[in-house]
Amino acid sequence: MPKIKTHRGAAKRFKRTANGKIRRNKAYTGHFFIRKGSSQKRNLRKAAYVSDADQGRVDRMLPK
Repeated sequence: MPKIKTHRGAAKRFKRTANGKIRRNKAYTGHFFIRKGSSQKRNLRKAAYVSDADQGRVDRMLPK
């Protein structure tokens, strides 16, 4: 069996934590900051976790 290649686009967007969860950055951070509130901009800076429904899909793109 050949080795499974890492999806390079996913590797740049996701990081695996020590517990096996996958961290991601939030969307809506590209532009239009003038119309977003300060609390929304502050919350968008924080990282989030990939949902349980998408965890398996991202796991396949990021082999260990």
